[in-house]
Amino acid sequence: MDKPTQGNSARSPIKPDSTFDASQFVQFMSNYGHTGFIGMQYRDQGHNWVELAMPWHEDLVGDPETGVLASGPIISLLDNAASMSVWALRGAFRPQVTLDLRVDYVRAAIPGKTVIAWAECYQLKQSMAFVRGIAHEGDIADPVAHAAGIFIQVESDGWARGLEEPA
Repeated sequence: MDKPTQGNSARSPIKPDSTFDASQFVQFMSNYGHTGFIGMQYRDQGHNWVELAMPWHEDLVGDPETGVLASGPIISLLDNAASMSVWALRGAFRPQVTLDLRVDYVRAAIPGKTVIAWAECYQLKQSMAFVRGIAHEGDIADPVAHAAGIFIQVESDGWARGLEEPA
């Protein structure tokens, strides 16, 4: 499928209720938007958890004098891992939105190091999912940040319209 062009309001070509595989999802999304820009990579997944990585690169630095990563890419990485943990537990892709995501920074990420985000969906209700996660550089006992959030499932009607159809 062709990449949507800038200004195209087409919805995601991912079909609702399709079987979810985080490695394939990350590979697909790496061609789109901020996911590709931050260089998000798949690492692993389990029944209710997903682990992603984001290698350090200069474009993501928030303070050029120190080389410390900006908070936005780390938040995005945690949000993606948390969202995917819901789909991992559901076993299928379902459209959802982040209702709440709290990120508590413990310390700055070390310049030059890859940041790893691990997140799990620990409670799944009919329309809500509760998640928690952690960002670190290889030692989960030395976290960069902790996250806790809630995702709300949305109706999938019209979600996977073709690119040729109006939004």
